Amino acid sequence: MSGTALVLGGGGVTGIAWELGMLAGLADHGVDLADADLVVGTSAGSVVGVDVRSGVPLADLYERQLAPPDGEITARIGPALVARYGLAVAFTRDPVRARKRLGSVALRTRTEAEQARRKVIASRLRIDQWPAGLLRITAVDATSGEFMVFEASSGVSLVDAVGASCAVPGVWPPVSIDGRRFMDGGMRSAANADLAAGYRHVVVLAPLTRGFGPIPGARHQVTQLAAGGSAVVLVEPDQQALQAIGRNVLDPGHRAAAARAGRAQAAAHVAAVRQVWQAA
Repeated sequence: MSGTALVLGGGGVTGIAWELGMLAGLADHGVDLADADLVVGTSAGSVVGVDVRSGVPLADLYERQLAPPDGEITARIGPALVARYGLAVAFTRDPVRARKRLGSVALRTRTEAEQARRKVIASRLRIDQWPAGLLRITAVDATSGEFMVFEASSGVSLVDAVGASCAVPGVWPPVSIDGRRFMDGGMRSAANADLAAGYRHVVVLAPLTRGFGPIPGARHQVTQLAAGGSAVVLVEPDQQALQAIGRNVLDPGHRAAAARAGRAQAAAHVAAVRQVWQAA
């Protein structure tokens, strides 16, 4: 067991901002996670994962989050959709069955056009080709519930891989890839931290840590990584960050505040992250 892994969980547009703020803040204190041997990105984390691998300095990525969110669409996971999620995962302990039901929500809900959404995803990425460093992006087949991990060798475009990982059921359209339709990788796990199994040093940034129904949360997976021999630390938003993020993680109006909160919070986690990372 060796190597370093950075796991970036889901959490909407504010999750992107908080993670980039956290990464920039850690770098301010001399802990740069951008050189990880493996980066795992789920949903919001897939966007951040591409950013981290892009070669653009973290300080520049952070500053971009402070810009006015012109042209961004504010979406919401309202009570009706939450209820549909609840029904999808109710009365089953089978995670694949739960994901199929969530996929049904994704496939049956009328959303904006897939191509329009693709343009939004492309506009968020600093690169449009897979980077050199190992990057794994998660998604779920909306029809079968199968978990999918995209990487450079998959033959899937980077924009489509990220779009699939960010396709929140009932909010954004599933993404068509090779005749299949894919939705948010967070429907399998908020962070999919288990993909870092086998890496000795693991840092998990998770704006959302709780699971629901048979879908595991980040904390459970981090516990499993530790039991498997990884030195691992989980960082999640503190109370001040949660206030900055607000109740709607899909509201770009809270992006700048979330980024600042992440950067400020980083100071409290430097020692724990450094202990895990710099022992590599």
